[in-house]
Amino acid sequence: MTASPTAEAPKSVALTDEVLTYVQDQVVLSDAQRDLVERTRELGGVAEMQIPSAQGALLTLLARTVRAQTIVEVGTFTGYSTLALAQGLLPGGQVLTCDLSAEWTGIARGAWEAAGVADRIRVELGPAADTLRRIPDEPVVDLVFIDADKAGYVEYWELLVPRVRPGGLLLADNVLYAGEAASPDATGNAKAIRDFNAHVLADDRVESVLLTVSDGLTIARKKS
Repeated sequence: MTASPTAEAPKSVALTDEVLTYVQDQVVLSDAQRDLVERTRELGGVAEMQIPSAQGALLTLLARTVRAQTIVEVGTFTGYSTLALAQGLLPGGQVLTCDLSAEWTGIARGAWEAAGVADRIRVELGPAADTLRRIPDEPVVDLVFIDADKAGYVEYWELLVPRVRPGGLLLADNVLYAGEAASPDATGNAKAIRDFNAHVLADDRVESVLLTVSDGLTIARKKS
């Protein structure tokens, strides 16, 4: 049987434990990063919210690529992604990170101090949408990373796109939601993510791609 001319041949690698360990071994972690990973694991099941080390390295690389001076993060958790973003800032730059938990961000602050990036990070506790509305309503943001409550993604996107400069990046995590977002019958958070993905795809203010990085990562570039 001949494949359809429009069909893409599948090209993927089975992510066995051996492959995942190999990928992780390609990332050199600082002592502060290792300590934060271990401290987060001690929290139990919620530790799955921490991004993998390879994704952290990608965030640092993207921040450096766009020469980021102003970064906004929605969803801090214990601060691994925040640390990665702060490491990619230009001198004098700042990460504004939003979260609801003083406990989790308290863990984060210790890690940032140990990594020497605490002076580059500002934490805002409270509903993220309220914080985002206080950012000047002009294109002053170089990079955005959204990794918070899934039902809020579209609202965060709409608040942030106008505030991102032309050529700046918007990143959104968990856009596959363990694969559940691919189902037309998705419900709950998976449906919220599916709706968000459709929203991004239809947004002519950006050009975007959804990648199978970790639990799915959207990378969008704000058009001129």
